[in-house]
Amino acid sequence: MVLINQGDYHDPWRGDGEMGEEPWLHPDALIRNTEVGVWTAIGPRCEIFDSTIGDWTYLVKDDQVFNADIGKFGNIASNVRINPTNHPFWRATLHHFTYRSRSHGLAAEDDAEIFAWRMQHRVTIGHDVWIGHGATLLPGVSVGDGAAIGAGAIVTKDVAPFTIVAGNPARVIRRRVTEKVEEALRRIAWWEWEHARLKAALPDFRALDAADFAAKYDPGAC
Repeated sequence: MVLINQGDYHDPWRGDGEMGEEPWLHPDALIRNTEVGVWTAIGPRCEIFDSTIGDWTYLVKDDQVFNADIGKFGNIASNVRINPTNHPFWRATLHHFTYRSRSHGLAAEDDAEIFAWRMQHRVTIGHDVWIGHGATLLPGVSVGDGAAIGAGAIVTKDVAPFTIVAGNPARVIRRRVTEKVEEALRRIAWWEWEHARLKAALPDFRALDAADFAAKYDPGAC
């Protein structure tokens, strides 16, 4: 057996270097017109356009994001597609020559109306959301705080906070926590904590389930 370490970039998830307040952006990622928060990580071959990425959120690799607002502490696995653009299905053709007309030598200007229509269908994703491998979130959907989206899911409708959805189309499997615990976690709003407070509470994040964590940090609520 031979131990192989191939590649020359730092990988913060595998102990090769550390993440920090400066975003960790893989050199193969393509990012345009996008705001990225602190303690974030964007992996190889991700393509992100016209979006916001909240603090502590990470995208593993090969993700495509367009026209989306992603909250803090987002957990986005590989090969996720967020807001794949729709085509003007009401026209005689679905082909993009009708709106990307300049590159086809058909008009001096592209069709701005179609691009404006696409921007109206922004995807919003709350805090502490987990999106599994290969999931797709269609234009205009909203995902609530604390939700989990199963691998390969096709999300066509809004996802309620603190629920688990899966399938094609995605359907609710169950709640992650009770409504009472959810209310407590919202009051605690740990995703707004500073780095030092997160560090101090790390033993409880590790040892306590959501209900016990809520009971400790929001006394009398549960």
